[in-house]
Amino acid sequence: MARVWVCVAGAAFFLSCLVLHSRFCGSLVSRTFSFHVSWRMEDPLFRLDLGWPKNSEYFTGATFCVAVDSLNGLVYVAQRGDNIPKVLVFSEDGYFLRAWNYTVDTPHGMFVSGTPFEQSVWITDVGSGPYGHTVKKYNSLGDLVQVLGTPGKKGTGLNPLQFDNPAELYVDDTGEIYIVDGDGGLNNRLVKLSQDFMILWLRGENGTGPAKFNIPHSITLDAVGRVWVADRGNKRLQVFDKVTGEWLGAWDNCFTEEGPSAVRFTPDGRYLIVAQLNLSRLSVLLAPPPGSIGDCSVVSTIQLADQVLPHLLEVDRKTGAVYVAEIGAKQIQKYIPWHSRTPAFGA
Repeated sequence: MARVWVCVAGAAFFLSCLVLHSRFCGSLVSRTFSFHVSWRMEDPLFRLDLGWPKNSEYFTGATFCVAVDSLNGLVYVAQRGDNIPKVLVFSEDGYFLRAWNYTVDTPHGMFVSGTPFEQSVWITDVGSGPYGHTVKKYNSLGDLVQVLGTPGKKGTGLNPLQFDNPAELYVDDTGEIYIVDGDGGLNNRLVKLSQDFMILWLRGENGTGPAKFNIPHSITLDAVGRVWVADRGNKRLQVFDKVTGEWLGAWDNCFTEEGPSAVRFTPDGRYLIVAQLNLSRLSVLLAPPPGSIGDCSVVSTIQLADQVLPHLLEVDRKTGAVYVAEIGAKQIQKYIPWHSRTPAFGA
């Protein structure tokens, strides 16, 4: 399926793009996507890289998540659908490299960890088939290395460990693993595992109070030892101490319309990037200093077109580029820092 973009840039950073899909006997089906970037600060922080990817025809399903191997310049995309490759691998420049489909049922979240010599691709699987309700570790070529949880069986158990619709994970540089378990399933909890997959602490249950969750959907860590959880159903971000699991506070004043579906920090730690799924909105929040988390402060927003539906996102630790998985538009979009040397319209 060939895709042609015809784009015109206008005032106030307004951009309207006509997407033409070539299907079957040369027939054309067109959709118009528009978005308005309403910056709330004098200098914009990000701009859309319209040259990424070079090979968008490989997006053949609903693109639920994206992960970045910043050490090797690789971008991993997981999509859902029947009889399609579930994992796509692109270069950071947008060229398609390879695909794999082994033991992936219904991907939800994704994370890449590793060293310059070995990379691991982690996928949370919420499917009902023989590989569902698990957190799986693959090598960069798609070979299955490790399975956490009980394949094909949802549950609340801790020995053996069971999941029910695990949403996302984050692997610290120490190798410790943080998992938010409960994208609408039995569990609403945050689990921390050691490098050898032993439970270090567990927080959460269904509820609205401190350290309780209603669809914990995304997770990330900051540079001062705090764990940030997108508590989507409760319309807030909750914060925990990564060593003890102690609850440190919550931000809810930025999410009166809809809760966050994704959260990541910029490489310099100055900002959080947050997605709101049904609002089709990205927000840049000012990160708090060490100590008290204070109150949420929105620095700028990017309003996408209706039904684009940004689900999860990832930030390249080296370049600061933001990759957004859009399940409505069925694509990944890349935003680059405003002062990046990358041309806005690609190479």
